[in-house]
Parts: sequence; structure tokens; C-alpha cells
Amino acid sequence: MSVPPVKETIEQYGLESHPQGGYFTPVTRLRLRGVVGKLIAHKAMNAHQILQEIFGFSSYRPGQEKVINALIRGKNVLAVMPTGAGKSLCYQIPAIASRQRTVVISPLVALMDDQVSVLKDLGIQAERIHSGRERSENVASWKRFHCDTGKLLYMSPERLMTEKMLDAINGLDIGMFVVDEAHCISKWGPSFRPDYEDLSKLSEMFPNAVISAFTATADEATRADIVTKLSGGNGITFVQGFDRPNLFLSVTQKSSWKTQLLDFLGDKRGSSGIVYCLSRKRTEEAASFLIENGIDSIAYHAGQDSSQRRESQDRFMSEGGLVMAATIAFGMGIDKPD
Repeated sequence: MSVPPVKETIEQYGLESHPQGGYFTPVTRLRLRGVVGKLIAHKAMNAHQILQEIFGFSSYRPGQEKVINALIRGKNVLAVMPTGAGKSLCYQIPAIASRQRTVVISPLVALMDDQVSVLKDLGIQAERIHSGRERSENVASWKRFHCDTGKLLYMSPERLMTEKMLDAINGLDIGMFVVDEAHCISKWGPSFRPDYEDLSKLSEMFPNAVISAFTATADEATRADIVTKLSGGNGITFVQGFDRPNLFLSVTQKSSWKTQLLDFLGDKRGSSGIVYCLSRKRTEEAASFLIENGIDSIAYHAGQDSSQRRESQDRFMSEGGLVMAATIAFGMGIDKPD
């Protein structure tokens, strides 16, 4: 018995996406999770079926298929791919195809929330545990993952590499560990995120698990260091490249930031974007200034409580023409169509 693709399922069940082209509406989310969950449980899918029927893509982007196939074959992998090349799909598809659980290690709370929300909208059993959530929420997520109702678990390296968490994880059937922003283990590990250095213990503690690492920036020396630390040199490296012709960097001497910001946004009104600020106070000031000048804006920083940050992120993802004034607590990239 064939299983219809998610796109056809959405049409069949009359499910509606958000009018702005962002996330599905809340009611649609709940209905879609149930529908797609039944489709996934109905049969074991291969990678290409998951690509088409769950994620709705007809073909892979350059470089994705080789990485996915290597992971499905049980190979340790380091993938260096430019931002926007679809790195997350490279480990999500093998995780869904596997009968085992996957732990995704990510340094950024906003990106964890973003990816888990998208996966759940698609009916994929994904959970996350981080400091921005209530303890009761984290406990509930852990219970679902522990009881095998969760397929993927996202957490930070600091959270994973505690003795208590490692003991708990060790009792589960973990098929793959995914290290996102893997350059941190080499370039930033000792100073920026010390617990990234501790991830080198995973291959010894979980010898039967696949170790995969993803980054958008790693030179040859850094790549060799990552593979050595995460898999003892036993891994395949894929380098897709760094060039993104649709991205560019431009530097301007700051004189009057308010005037310059308005000038920059002058021909971009109605578009979504992120204005990064160096302090929490400045995010609030920038958001208020933009609102006063007719630009819809909200602030996001680590000083806000988790419910406020979650509400702000949901607004940014679902509304068009919204400018987020944020510190790097928001992450350095969000998967948003516009």
C-alpha cells in the first residue's frame, strides 16, 4: 500500500499554511503531526521517500545525497557546507530512516527551537532540552525521548556532557550523535565553549554510535582536527564549498547609527530581517526606534524570560515584514522563507 506524499496529504485533509508563507497555523500543526505520524509509522521509508513524502522536496541539493548515504551506511562524517545548503536535512533524514535515536548537539537555543518546531510541524518526533525552557517542559521532553516516542533530541554540549545526562543517555539505544557548529571543537572549543572539547569523549563512550559533524566554516587544519577529536581520525570528510553568491558583507563606518539604520532599511520596508546589537539595552532601544519610525520590530535577548523569547520567535517566524533587533542569543541564522 503506497503512502501519499505530505503535500498531497495536506491537500487531502484540507490543511492550511500560514497566509504569510511561514509556519503552519496552530490547528494545522496539531492535525498534520497526527496525519504524518501515522504515515511514517505505516512503513519503513528510504532516504529518497523521506525527502519527497515528508519534507516535500523532489530532489537533493548539491552535496546532500553523498552525506546522507554515508550516514545511513554507518560512516562517521564531517560535512563542510555553506549556510543555506541544507545541512540539517543531511542528518534529519538518516535519523528518521533509522530505528535508533539521534542526539543533536547545538550551541544555540533559538536554532534548537526553530528546528524542533519545524520537525514537529512535519509530524517528526523531535524534542529539545535547554535552559530557556521550564524544568517541567524539559522533564516531559526527556520522558518522551526516553520512552522511544522521541526520535531526535536537541541539547547543548554543556547539557549533554554532564555526568548525569551521559549516564542517562548511555542506557538508551543511540544510533547517531550530530555535532552542529563543529568548528567550535577546534577553533573555539577551549575558550568559547569548553564543553565542545569534551565531545571528543563520545566516540569512546558510545563506540557503536555514528558521529557526524557539520559546519559552514573550517579550513584544512581545522577539518583534520575535528575528525581526529570526534572520531579518532576514522571518518569521511565532505567539503561542499563556502561560496554563497547571494550573500555579501559590507562595512560602513558608524557615525549616527539611527540615521544609518533607517537609510539601510529604506528600500527594504515590508521585508523581514535581523538587526544584531552588542547589548540587551541596545536591542530594546533599536526596536523602539524602528517602531517609532513605522517599522514593525521586536527585541530578543537572553535577559527576557523564556516565554517572551518564544513568543518573539514565533512572531518572527510567522509574520511578514517584521524586523528582529537581537543579540547573538537569537543565533546567527534562522530558516525563514522571506
